[in-house]
Amino acid sequence: MRTLITLTSLLISTSLLLVGQGMQLTLLPLRATSNGLSDFLIGVSASAYFLGFVAGCLLIPRIIAKVGHIRSFAVLAAMMISAILSLEMLDGWLPWLVLRFLTGAVICGLYTVIESWLNDQTSSESRGQVLAIYTFIILASMALGQVLINVGPADSSTPFILAAVFMALAIVPVGLTSRLAPAPIESTRIRFNLLYRRSRAAFAGTLLSGLVVGSFWALGAVFARRYGSSMADVTWFITAGIAGGALFQYPIGWLSDRVDRRYVMVFLSVAAVLTSAAVALTVTHSLHLLAVFLFGAATMPLYAISLATAADNSSAEEFVEIGTSVLLLNALGAASAPILLGQLMSQFDATALFWSFAALSSLFSIYLLVQTRDKDQIVAAEDHVPFSAAAPEAAPTGFSLDPRGPGDAVGDLQPADSVGVDECHPDPGEPAPPRPLQQ
Repeated sequence: MRTLITLTSLLISTSLLLVGQGMQLTLLPLRATSNGLSDFLIGVSASAYFLGFVAGCLLIPRIIAKVGHIRSFAVLAAMMISAILSLEMLDGWLPWLVLRFLTGAVICGLYTVIESWLNDQTSSESRGQVLAIYTFIILASMALGQVLINVGPADSSTPFILAAVFMALAIVPVGLTSRLAPAPIESTRIRFNLLYRRSRAAFAGTLLSGLVVGSFWALGAVFARRYGSSMADVTWFITAGIAGGALFQYPIGWLSDRVDRRYVMVFLSVAAVLTSAAVALTVTHSLHLLAVFLFGAATMPLYAISLATAADNSSAEEFVEIGTSVLLLNALGAASAPILLGQLMSQFDATALFWSFAALSSLFSIYLLVQTRDKDQIVAAEDHVPFSAAAPEAAPTGFSLDPRGPGDAVGDLQPADSVGVDECHPDPGEPAPPRPLQQ
């Protein structure tokens, strides 16, 4: 309880920031539609946002190390507010690409400030509790942001101004805190090859999560606007997906602690096939929101389950490296899919978005099912690391909060030394997994 009291100002700032973030994630595709941008260009702009997120993970921690957390938070929030208000005023596709890239980089920097601060103020005993509260704040605040979009039409300035107001208010609690900011964050390595060797199922599940959930954030509002009669229909659509993911994350996590997580991932990917098809088929039916709710329940927990699966197959010392690789792979998947799926929506019909989700989930279901036959990557249920809630709307420093990681590890998404992001050859000094994998 004492830890939570000391973190009150930071958590309030986080909540205010993410209300505005939740609003802008849905508002921008809707405004792009009003501006006459094609589905393809809307997908490209969403890809620019996720690429900006990746760039922010790589570059902004160096800025934080130079000027400190409080100054960085204020500067990054000011840049975010300026970008959102500029997007409200501009309608050309090229400025949109640049500004959406900037918003992705800046929000990642803001997450990095928040999470490294949380880690610095959190003891090893309270990390699980703080991580759960932080994840709940992310999801609840972004869901609240969907409701507040209805203050005005998407083609008016009112919702954009309100989103900017929430982000501006987020500076106040952090700016007035009397507590010292944490020490500069350290760096960690990003190694896709290590993630793949430790768990091919986790690698596939992470990529599927990025492709599907990232595209849902990028184009879901555009899809909902095609078949909805009002802005309220759009906000209920997005909120239903978030609610499904939030409410089912813990039950699915509880189940994954007791059975082979790879079977849980197969179940989720098959459920994603069925629920994606259900969303596409029920666009004019009263059960449409239920289908979206179940779609969120099937797809949004994939990230956390993939992260837990990777943790089961790696040592505690590797977890921050593994976690940053999971996050980056998820972001790259989210950056690549909207371009193609936006084009498919333009050429065919908006339902092509969810039919594409069904097709992608089918392919990954087959791959994941094949992986369950690999006895070398079986981890007994009693050897599972306890499931912890996780959201891809975060930064790499959040992995230092996770009780699955080493107690003194702090990570951002900077490459170490001269090692590339994706090493092509195994590291001869790489430690073996912490225990032999068992049936």
